Amino acid sequence: MVKGRRPSVRERLVTPPFVVASLAHFLHALAYYLFLSLPGFLRRLGASEITIGALVGAAAAAAIVGRPPLGRVMDTRGRKVVMLAGGALATAVCASYLFVDRLGPLLVGLRLLHGMAEAMLFASLFAFAADLVPASRRIEGIALFGVSGLIPMALGGLVADWVLQEGGDYSRLFVMSAACSGVALVLTVVLRDVPPAEGHLPPRGVMSSVRQADLVPLWIIGLAFATALAGPVTFMKTFVMETGAGSVGGFFAAYGLAAATVRVVGSSLPDRLGPKRVLFPSLVTFMIGLAILASARALGGVAVVLGGLFCGTGHGFVFPILLGLVIARARPAERGAALSIFTALFDGGMLVGGPLLGLVIRLAGYPAMYGTGLGIALVGVAVFARSDRGR
Repeated sequence: MVKGRRPSVRERLVTPPFVVASLAHFLHALAYYLFLSLPGFLRRLGASEITIGALVGAAAAAAIVGRPPLGRVMDTRGRKVVMLAGGALATAVCASYLFVDRLGPLLVGLRLLHGMAEAMLFASLFAFAADLVPASRRIEGIALFGVSGLIPMALGGLVADWVLQEGGDYSRLFVMSAACSGVALVLTVVLRDVPPAEGHLPPRGVMSSVRQADLVPLWIIGLAFATALAGPVTFMKTFVMETGAGSVGGFFAAYGLAAATVRVVGSSLPDRLGPKRVLFPSLVTFMIGLAILASARALGGVAVVLGGLFCGTGHGFVFPILLGLVIARARPAERGAALSIFTALFDGGMLVGGPLLGLVIRLAGYPAMYGTGLGIALVGVAVFARSDRGR
């Protein structure tokens, strides 16, 4: 220690690259969340709930298929090349929805490409952020970075509601999303990959991370959480259209603002108290939100907002805690692979949950769909608690 210099108490989180990456994440996420109203566009084209779920699942399937090579590329060639390619693809795809006027091969193809772009962007952006933040404040740093994706969740639904009130013109929505992704692409050009630390073991491949014993419980709870989340994310638009309860913008504004608030106010709690001590109460909070949504038909619009607040509060802690645990347990040289798997879980949740929960809606209605999501989350929590005991 240099004489007279005070020791640093806390390592710095917010740096210029962190700010730029957060802005790019904000814009890409805003482009993504504008598509929360896509089910309304699909319904206009004649799609049923099952078809809507299948189209959402198609994007998720493409993302899942693309994850293994993406993880390998990030671990060998860096995060930036994936960010740039994903940004260019997202911009082109969002603009191409302007040419869709019927259900058919063009729409399916765009959903597949959109899923691939989403996989490239969010895996690379979170991997880049994980490289930037100090290990001693990892969950806190990831939580704060994630705020740049939660604010767009709050704004996306509201902006989409406003645009669609002006004549229901979905083409304006597609132009906005393309513009957001295009600006984000320009921002990522200035970023530089963080050089890997020396002395780490070389990467073994994506499947080694899939099978790693202390990561498997995280895959289980992550997939259960993502599948339960697929219900409100995929079907909130059609739920509001059918029941007249609340609005898409109201739900996602409450969800996004609640999640962003707990991350800003309580971002240091998991690192100070221990990740699991915060994780389990947060999962319960999320499930309470699903239970409230199951009662929304009877309770009205207030239940939609209240459900968003509870779900968002739970999500605000669950995602960064699980992501932080993945980073802590994965080999440093395999961080890209591990993060590609983790983000693929959310695509897997959409792939499984979209068609499954759409079928539940068709057979038993929306309350049963939210109840099914709650049951899936509950089983996931029980399996995780047992399999990860002692870690």
